[in-house]
Order: sequence, then structure tokens, then C-alpha cells
Amino acid sequence: MVEKKVCVTNEIGLHAKAASKFLNDAVKYKSNIEFIKDDKNYNAKSIISILSLCAHKGCELILRCEGEDEQIALDNLSELIESRLDY
Repeated sequence: MVEKKVCVTNEIGLHAKAASKFLNDAVKYKSNIEFIKDDKNYNAKSIISILSLCAHKGCELILRCEGEDEQIALDNLSELIESRLDY
């Protein structure tokens, strides 16, 4: 299991379009992927779960990956959250 603290940099947070883009990348990995916010776990391969985070710009989350491709998933998905969700 690997995890990293990430900060949402997207101007309007993890809204529907950004959450969908994240989900499309997350489902490519075999690992279990989740966000942790305020001591609650959220399935990062579920659009409903991602949206229920209510993650706004500047929100800090823990991104946790566990499985055979956990490190590459963590590296790619953390970079996506921190720099590539703006349109």
C-alpha cells in the first residue's frame, strides 16, 4: 500500500467533469484506489464517491493505492489531481 497527500488545484474542485476525467484514468489500474478526507474513505473508482468528497480548490486529500500497480497508479493519479484537471 502506498499513499500521498495531494492538494486539489483545479479552480472549481472535483466537480463532475474533473471527477469523470479522474475516474477514466483510475479505472485503468488494477489496484484499489481511494481518497481519504476527514478520516473517511472514498472509493476513487466510483463517480458518486468522488463527488461526495466535495473537494474544492485547495482541499487536501490522501490518495491511497493498493495492489500490483500501486506505485504507478499513485504517481500518475496524484499528478493528475495536482496539475492536469483544469480545462
